[in-house]
Amino acid sequence: MTKLEICCYSLACALEAERAGADRIELCASQPEGGLTPSYGTLVMAREALSIPVHPIVRPRGGDFCYDNASFSAMKNDVACIRDMGFPGVVIGVLDAEGHIDMVRMRQIMRLCDNMEVTFHRAFDMCLNPSVALEELTQLGVARILTSGQQQSAELGLTLLRELVQQTQGPEIMAGGGIRLTNLHKFIDIGIREVHSSAGSNVPSPVRHRKAGVTLCTDLEFDEFSRYCVDADVVATMKSALCNDGPLPRTA
Repeated sequence: MTKLEICCYSLACALEAERAGADRIELCASQPEGGLTPSYGTLVMAREALSIPVHPIVRPRGGDFCYDNASFSAMKNDVACIRDMGFPGVVIGVLDAEGHIDMVRMRQIMRLCDNMEVTFHRAFDMCLNPSVALEELTQLGVARILTSGQQQSAELGLTLLRELVQQTQGPEIMAGGGIRLTNLHKFIDIGIREVHSSAGSNVPSPVRHRKAGVTLCTDLEFDEFSRYCVDADVVATMKSALCNDGPLPRTA
Protein backbone atom coordinates (compact mmCIF):
# COMPACT_ATOMS: atom_id res chain seq x y z
CA MET A 1 0.00 0.00 0.00
CA THR A 2 1.34 3.43 -0.94
CA LYS A 3 2.18 5.62 2.05
CA LEU A 4 0.97 9.20 2.33
CA GLU A 5 3.29 11.76 3.90
CA ILE A 6 1.80 15.17 4.61
CA CYS A 7 3.92 18.31 4.81
CA CYS A 8 2.71 20.37 7.79
CA TYR A 9 3.73 23.91 8.69
CA SER A 10 2.24 23.91 12.19
CA LEU A 11 1.30 21.56 14.99
CA ALA A 12 -2.38 22.23 14.33
CA CYS A 13 -1.97 21.09 10.73
CA ALA A 14 -0.08 17.99 11.84
CA LEU A 15 -2.90 17.04 14.20
CA GLU A 16 -5.42 17.46 11.38
CA ALA A 17 -3.30 15.32 9.05
CA GLU A 18 -2.97 12.56 11.65
CA ARG A 19 -6.71 12.61 12.36
CA ALA A 20 -7.42 12.30 8.64
CA GLY A 21 -5.24 9.22 8.20
CA ALA A 22 -1.79 10.41 7.11
CA ASP A 23 0.96 7.82 7.50
CA ARG A 24 3.73 10.27 8.34
CA ILE A 25 4.28 13.98 8.92
CA GLU A 26 7.07 16.14 7.55
CA LEU A 27 7.09 18.95 10.10
CA CYS A 28 8.28 22.37 8.92
CA ALA A 29 8.00 26.08 9.50
CA SER A 30 7.66 28.85 6.90
CA GLN A 31 5.61 27.64 3.95
CA PRO A 32 6.54 30.67 1.78
CA GLU A 33 10.21 29.63 1.92
CA GLY A 34 9.51 26.00 1.14
CA GLY A 35 9.98 24.73 4.68
CA LEU A 36 12.44 25.62 7.45
CA THR A 37 13.43 23.95 10.73
CA PRO A 38 10.49 24.08 13.18
CA SER A 39 10.96 25.74 16.56
CA TYR A 40 12.00 23.81 19.64
CA GLY A 41 8.61 24.49 21.21
CA THR A 42 6.83 23.02 18.19
CA LEU A 43 9.08 19.96 18.30
CA VAL A 44 8.31 19.40 21.99
CA MET A 45 4.57 19.64 21.37
CA ALA A 46 4.77 17.35 18.35
CA ARG A 47 6.47 14.63 20.39
CA GLU A 48 3.76 14.92 23.04
CA ALA A 49 0.70 15.21 20.81
CA LEU A 50 1.30 13.03 17.73
CA SER A 51 1.41 9.26 17.53
CA ILE A 52 2.30 8.73 13.85
CA PRO A 53 5.93 9.17 12.72
CA VAL A 54 7.06 12.79 12.55
CA HIS A 55 10.14 13.71 10.54
CA PRO A 56 11.18 17.34 11.12
CA ILE A 57 13.00 19.18 8.37
CA VAL A 58 16.42 20.65 9.12
CA ARG A 59 16.89 23.69 6.91
CA PRO A 60 18.21 26.88 8.51
CA ARG A 61 17.18 29.29 5.75
CA GLY A 62 15.45 29.54 2.42
CA GLY A 63 17.25 29.61 -0.90
CA ASP A 64 19.95 27.24 -2.06
CA PHE A 65 21.33 24.18 -0.28
CA CYS A 66 25.00 25.17 -0.14
CA TYR A 67 25.68 26.34 3.41
CA ASP A 68 28.46 28.30 5.10
CA ASN A 69 30.19 26.87 8.15
CA ALA A 70 27.98 28.66 10.65
CA SER A 71 24.76 27.46 9.02
CA PHE A 72 26.06 23.92 8.76
CA SER A 73 27.05 23.92 12.44
CA ALA A 74 23.53 25.03 13.31
CA MET A 75 22.13 22.19 11.19
CA LYS A 76 24.25 19.64 13.04
CA ASN A 77 23.04 21.00 16.36
CA ASP A 78 19.44 20.75 15.17
CA VAL A 79 19.93 17.17 13.99
CA ALA A 80 21.43 16.20 17.35
CA CYS A 81 18.53 17.87 19.18
CA ILE A 82 15.92 16.12 17.04
CA ARG A 83 17.70 12.79 17.56
CA ASP A 84 17.88 13.26 21.33
CA MET A 85 14.19 14.16 21.47
CA GLY A 86 13.40 10.74 20.05
CA PHE A 87 12.07 11.55 16.59
CA PRO A 88 12.22 8.56 14.23
CA GLY A 89 13.47 10.52 11.24
CA VAL A 90 14.79 13.77 9.85
CA VAL A 91 14.56 15.53 6.48
CA ILE A 92 17.70 17.24 5.21
CA GLY A 93 19.90 17.90 2.19
CA VAL A 94 23.28 19.53 1.52
CA LEU A 95 24.81 20.33 -1.88
CA ASP A 96 28.10 21.87 -2.95
CA ALA A 97 28.48 24.92 -5.17
CA GLU A 98 28.62 22.77 -8.32
CA GLY A 99 25.30 21.05 -7.71
CA HIS A 100 26.67 17.77 -6.37
CA ILE A 101 25.78 16.01 -3.12
CA ASP A 102 28.18 17.36 -0.48
CA MET A 103 29.39 13.92 0.58
CA VAL A 104 31.75 15.18 3.29
CA ARG A 105 29.00 17.07 5.08
CA MET A 106 26.32 14.45 4.46
CA ARG A 107 28.56 11.81 6.05
CA GLN A 108 28.73 13.99 9.13
CA ILE A 109 24.95 14.27 9.14
CA MET A 110 24.51 10.52 8.75
CA ARG A 111 26.80 9.84 11.71
CA LEU A 112 24.78 12.25 13.85
CA CYS A 113 21.49 10.66 12.86
CA ASP A 114 22.31 7.36 14.55
CA ASN A 115 19.17 5.21 14.09
CA MET A 116 16.95 7.92 12.61
CA GLU A 117 15.68 7.52 9.06
CA VAL A 118 17.07 10.21 6.77
CA THR A 119 15.01 11.66 3.95
CA PHE A 120 17.07 13.63 1.44
CA HIS A 121 14.68 16.39 0.44
CA ARG A 122 14.14 18.24 -2.83
CA ALA A 123 17.70 19.52 -2.86
CA PHE A 124 17.89 16.40 -5.04
CA ASP A 125 15.93 18.30 -7.69
CA MET A 126 18.73 20.86 -7.89
CA CYS A 127 21.48 18.25 -8.45
CA LEU A 128 23.53 18.35 -11.63
CA ASN A 129 23.28 14.61 -12.29
CA PRO A 130 20.38 12.71 -10.71
CA SER A 131 21.78 9.26 -11.47
CA VAL A 132 25.09 10.05 -9.77
CA ALA A 133 23.21 11.66 -6.87
CA LEU A 134 21.13 8.50 -6.47
CA GLU A 135 24.28 6.37 -6.33
CA GLU A 136 25.86 8.66 -3.73
CA LEU A 137 22.75 8.78 -1.56
CA THR A 138 22.58 4.99 -1.74
CA GLN A 139 26.17 4.83 -0.48
CA LEU A 140 25.26 7.16 2.37
CA GLY A 141 22.35 4.95 3.40
CA VAL A 142 19.51 7.47 3.26
CA ALA A 143 16.06 5.94 3.69
CA ARG A 144 14.31 7.90 0.95
CA ILE A 145 14.63 10.69 -1.58
CA LEU A 146 11.88 13.29 -1.92
CA THR A 147 11.80 14.46 -5.51
CA SER A 148 9.63 15.97 -8.22
CA GLY A 149 11.77 14.32 -10.88
CA GLN A 150 13.79 17.53 -11.24
CA GLN A 151 10.79 19.37 -12.67
CA GLN A 152 8.54 22.11 -11.30
CA SER A 153 5.95 19.45 -10.45
CA ALA A 154 6.14 15.70 -9.97
CA GLU A 155 3.63 15.20 -12.76
CA LEU A 156 6.02 16.90 -15.18
CA GLY A 157 8.84 14.79 -13.74
CA LEU A 158 7.20 11.41 -14.28
CA THR A 159 9.83 10.24 -16.77
CA LEU A 160 12.74 10.71 -14.37
CA LEU A 161 10.69 9.41 -11.43
CA ARG A 162 10.08 6.19 -13.34
CA GLU A 163 13.79 5.87 -14.09
CA LEU A 164 14.72 6.47 -10.45
CA VAL A 165 12.25 3.82 -9.26
CA GLN A 166 13.82 1.34 -11.68
CA GLN A 167 17.40 2.28 -10.75
CA THR A 168 17.22 2.54 -6.97
CA GLN A 169 19.06 -0.11 -4.98
CA GLY A 170 18.17 1.24 -1.57
CA PRO A 171 16.47 4.61 -1.01
CA GLU A 172 12.72 4.77 -1.45
CA ILE A 173 11.75 7.25 -4.16
CA MET A 174 9.03 9.47 -2.69
CA ALA A 175 7.26 11.67 -5.23
CA GLY A 176 6.44 15.21 -4.14
CA GLY A 177 5.47 18.48 -5.76
CA GLY A 178 1.91 19.17 -6.87
CA ILE A 179 0.54 15.74 -5.93
CA ARG A 180 -3.23 15.70 -5.55
CA LEU A 181 -6.11 13.27 -5.74
CA THR A 182 -6.58 13.72 -9.47
CA ASN A 183 -3.03 12.68 -10.40
CA LEU A 184 -2.27 10.07 -7.72
CA HIS A 185 -2.78 7.20 -10.15
CA LYS A 186 0.07 8.41 -12.36
CA PHE A 187 2.57 7.83 -9.55
CA ILE A 188 1.13 4.49 -8.50
CA ASP A 189 1.31 3.33 -12.11
CA ILE A 190 5.09 3.85 -12.26
CA GLY A 191 5.77 2.01 -9.01
CA ILE A 192 5.96 4.87 -6.51
CA ARG A 193 5.26 3.55 -2.99
CA GLU A 194 5.37 6.83 -1.07
CA VAL A 195 3.85 10.18 -1.98
CA HIS A 196 4.29 13.58 -0.33
CA SER A 197 1.63 16.27 -0.39
CA SER A 198 0.77 19.47 1.46
CA ALA A 199 -2.94 18.70 0.88
CA GLY A 200 -4.15 22.14 1.83
CA SER A 201 -4.75 25.74 0.90
CA ASN A 202 -4.50 29.29 2.22
CA VAL A 203 -7.14 30.20 4.76
CA PRO A 204 -7.99 33.74 5.92
CA SER A 205 -6.85 35.06 9.27
CA PRO A 206 -9.52 35.44 11.98
CA VAL A 207 -8.06 38.88 12.82
CA ARG A 208 -10.61 41.62 12.17
CA HIS A 209 -8.45 44.66 12.92
CA ARG A 210 -5.93 45.19 10.16
CA LYS A 211 -3.55 48.13 10.34
CA ALA A 212 -3.54 49.81 6.94
CA GLY A 213 -0.17 50.68 5.45
CA VAL A 214 1.93 48.59 7.87
CA THR A 215 3.56 45.27 6.96
CA LEU A 216 6.35 43.23 8.51
CA CYS A 217 7.26 41.56 5.24
CA THR A 218 9.53 42.95 2.54
CA ASP A 219 7.50 41.09 -0.07
CA LEU A 220 4.63 43.48 -0.61
CA GLU A 221 2.66 40.77 -2.41
CA PHE A 222 2.71 38.51 0.66
CA ASP A 223 -0.63 38.34 2.50
CA GLU A 224 0.02 38.49 6.23
CA PHE A 225 -3.64 37.84 6.91
CA SER A 226 -3.79 34.33 5.51
CA ARG A 227 -1.87 31.13 6.22
CA TYR A 228 -1.45 27.71 4.67
CA CYS A 229 -3.41 24.95 6.40
CA VAL A 230 -3.87 21.23 5.82
CA ASP A 231 -7.35 20.25 4.64
CA ALA A 232 -8.32 17.12 6.59
CA ASP A 233 -10.95 16.17 4.01
CA VAL A 234 -8.34 16.22 1.24
CA VAL A 235 -5.98 14.07 3.30
CA ALA A 236 -8.73 11.58 4.11
CA THR A 237 -9.83 11.34 0.47
CA MET A 238 -6.27 10.79 -0.74
CA LYS A 239 -5.64 8.15 1.91
CA SER A 240 -8.88 6.39 1.06
CA ALA A 241 -7.90 6.28 -2.60
CA LEU A 242 -4.46 4.89 -1.76
CA CYS A 243 -6.06 2.20 0.40
CA ASN A 244 -8.06 1.13 -2.66
CA ASP A 245 -11.37 1.88 -0.95
CA GLY A 246 -12.37 3.16 -4.34
CA PRO A 247 -10.87 3.63 -7.81
CA LEU A 248 -8.23 6.32 -8.18
CA PRO A 249 -9.54 9.26 -10.21
CA ARG A 250 -8.04 9.37 -13.68
CA THR A 251 -7.65 12.45 -15.81
CA ALA A 252 -6.36 12.82 -19.32
